[in-house]
Amino acid sequence: MAQANDDRILEAAAECLDESFMPELGPTKKGKVRDIYMSSDQVLMVATDRVSAFDHNIPNLIPYKGMLLNKIAAAAFKATKDIIPNAMVSSPDPNVVIQKRVKNLGVECIVRGYVWGSMAGLYEKGGRDICGLTIPDGLLRYQQLPEPIFTPTTKAESGPDENMTFAEVEELVGKDLAAQVREVSMKLYQRGCEVAAKAEPPLLFIDTKYEFGLDADNTLYLIDEVNTPDSSRLCSVAEYNEKWPKIATSAKDYKNVTELLNQKPELKVKEFSKQYVRDVLLEAGFKPGKEVPKLTEEQVVECTKRYIQVYESLTHEKFDYPLYSVSASTRLVNNLKHAGVIKGFCAIIAAGSNSDLGHMEKLSAALDTWGIPSKKRICSAHKQPSKLENLIATLNTSIEPVVIIGCAGGTDALSGTASFSSVFPVISCPPDGRNETCLTNPPGSSNSYILRPDNVAKHVAQLFSTHSLRLKKRLSEAATKKVDDLESADNDLW
Repeated sequence: MAQANDDRILEAAAECLDESFMPELGPTKKGKVRDIYMSSDQVLMVATDRVSAFDHNIPNLIPYKGMLLNKIAAAAFKATKDIIPNAMVSSPDPNVVIQKRVKNLGVECIVRGYVWGSMAGLYEKGGRDICGLTIPDGLLRYQQLPEPIFTPTTKAESGPDENMTFAEVEELVGKDLAAQVREVSMKLYQRGCEVAAKAEPPLLFIDTKYEFGLDADNTLYLIDEVNTPDSSRLCSVAEYNEKWPKIATSAKDYKNVTELLNQKPELKVKEFSKQYVRDVLLEAGFKPGKEVPKLTEEQVVECTKRYIQVYESLTHEKFDYPLYSVSASTRLVNNLKHAGVIKGFCAIIAAGSNSDLGHMEKLSAALDTWGIPSKKRICSAHKQPSKLENLIATLNTSIEPVVIIGCAGGTDALSGTASFSSVFPVISCPPDGRNETCLTNPPGSSNSYILRPDNVAKHVAQLFSTHSLRLKKRLSEAATKKVDDLESADNDLW
């Protein structure tokens, strides 16, 4: 059975979710492992199968990782809703979570129960001050702290987060809110410890990170993810209880526990967190800023198995290995379509100048009559060639079908450039009447040419009809009605 599961994991590596760009949803905030889309009142978060370590993405994707994190977080949200309301709205796909949009406080609320991770590294170098707290002497890596501590950090848009003192948190969000956030974080950590202790087999909840936000009524919400292996450290209680006494006894003969573990690696405690990936990279000689080494198949399998073990232990539910009849990205689009979140296709109207806005609006209105979502962009092929190239490169990663409509007057280089590089169809609909310059584009430029915005919209509907029964039915009905109208008019005359 174990080998069969390993084989399933390796087979699923070809179906992992890497990209989730859906132009229909607008701009995406692409994180290291998640893609985030904002609307006026909600946040749609796609947990991909990407994995990062030391602020670098590794070349591999980890099968099932995104859906496992979402499943663990959903269970944790449910288990903590008596402590604080959470922003969870729905999960229309295993890799997707939709949350209420609130204002992020901009603080990573970390709670630590043990001398572990970066704190242990700082401590072994003589550091006794962390986030304005004084840590007592005489402690060892892996040792439980006298009591859990609150060690907040900044929430950096890029690069590493920076430690914050509680006074700095108070200055950022206000004293009352800072106190509430600290109190709630400690309660959430305690609940995490209780849930982990009841896991099968029992787990040790080492440390974790929480994020919070305020809604328009200044109600505090728990957001993002909670108590997952990507935001927390966990290990086996049995393994910790076996190894910690040996570490505590042997440490007196070494400068610190890290030196001990270098000599006796068998004493290292196996973590159920991203630390496994970090350790693999360090063992391969990786240094931040250098090329990230690729994991072996065995390491990918081990990483997935750790996520599965945490899920099954914490939720007391067996993980059902998905059967892929379609790719993960196709499944995601289909599920979001079924939930009414997206239509599942999008037209991009790209103009060469802001003077073409009026024509863009005509195209957008014509597409609206067919219920086809559209997005508008301005990027001149002559004045902004790199911007156009970047736009096409981004659109090429879309997991939903796209049609690009070039709306450029004068010498229409936009449609030619776009159609040369695009994996999706390009239509030229010039704003300045019968402009046929796009017909002389060089070999490799494959744009079509349609003058009337209403005809462009119908053609786009035809292109998308294989992805929409609604469009296919309407196209058929429209053609039938037109013929019937002609027959009726003829009969009236005859």
